[in-house]
Amino acid sequence: MREKRSWKQRRRLSDPIEEHVAFNDTETKIALNGHPIHAMMVAFPITLAFSTFGADLFYWWTADAFWPRVALWAAGFAFLMGVLAGISGTIELLMVPGIRIRSASWTHFILAVMLLSVLGLNWGFRLANAEDAVLPYGILISALAAAMTGITGWHGGKLVFDYHIGTQSRPE
Repeated sequence: MREKRSWKQRRRLSDPIEEHVAFNDTETKIALNGHPIHAMMVAFPITLAFSTFGADLFYWWTADAFWPRVALWAAGFAFLMGVLAGISGTIELLMVPGIRIRSASWTHFILAVMLLSVLGLNWGFRLANAEDAVLPYGILISALAAAMTGITGWHGGKLVFDYHIGTQSRPE
């Protein structure tokens, strides 16, 4: 049963999401010694996505066959580590009510799935012939992956720093 409110309290608009019982339940459920697994794992695909783009730029600049091989490996591991980070993030999203209730969490999830698709495309595109794949399409896919990584990472950071998603409510 709802508590009685005064006319002044009823007049103020309220957000039903913020009033939900589970709104403040945002502490991570998948952690290693209190540190969220998803937050630790996303550093790898982020770094590798930018490394792939960097290797493509170096190939464009130097024409050294070393850089397409670097880009192939970086793209592959960006995708694989992204899948692992995505699995832990998806479990976190589904297990924690305070994360699941926020639309910003779902925005981050959708962006991350789109990014994983681009990372997989980037890797798959290079598998047949890494050197021929770089120009022009490989570098464009890498640039798209880097841009999407920035946007997706910004949304993830917003969840952590603005909404305190995945953080501990009190130090132990």
